[in-house]
Amino acid sequence: MGRSPGIAAGPPGWLEGRGGRPEGYCHRQMVDAVRYLVAGGITWRAMPADFPAWDRVYAFWRRWRDQGWVRELHDRLRDLLRAVVGRDPEPTAGIIDAQSVKAAASVPAATRGFDGGKKVNGRKRHIVVDTLGLLLAVTVTAASVTDRDAGRDLLARLRERHWRITRVWADGGYTGQMVDFARSLLRIALTVVKRSDDVSGFTVLPKRWLVERTFAWLCAHGAWPATTRDAPTAPRR
Repeated sequence: MGRSPGIAAGPPGWLEGRGGRPEGYCHRQMVDAVRYLVAGGITWRAMPADFPAWDRVYAFWRRWRDQGWVRELHDRLRDLLRAVVGRDPEPTAGIIDAQSVKAAASVPAATRGFDGGKKVNGRKRHIVVDTLGLLLAVTVTAASVTDRDAGRDLLARLRERHWRITRVWADGGYTGQMVDFARSLLRIALTVVKRSDDVSGFTVLPKRWLVERTFAWLCAHGAWPATTRDAPTAPRR
């Protein structure tokens, strides 16, 4: 179901009688502490005393991140949600888009750039979502990286993890050789949904509104910093 080999999200060994020192904190406490930090945008050292010690929470988060458990947890929750609404857990279609945001002062110059189209100096977030707006693939680059250049890598990783994907909708930033690349090498039909020249002002575009809604969700619920600032200091996939 699109899982990377070697990643397991099973219980600690001591719960299965394999020995080892029992963990000192409940996993629910740790997850709640990480969610509080993300939602509030606080630093690790500013963790309230109601949660476990900040360095223990950070060590927990780092271990889960490095071993792929955070992504595994996300993917399993997405699969369950798709099943609840009557969809197959493995999607067959998606929507790709990118969003440029200004970078905070802490972001190094080596990992930021200028998006001439949006007039933004900072980072660019590239995502692919399914037809429910749920995340399938993410990457973060300097804002100077074009949608097509980042899109090649993103679609390749999408194909690797979600082998049933056969169609992806996109905006005009993914035209040209990107369409041929997706069709010939990835066997994905990249369909560009363009805005009509006869329409003025805001208009809802078929399929593309789904990924725009996901960007709004991520910013509104604290999964990413607000749309005008980008706090992380190193791009991560």
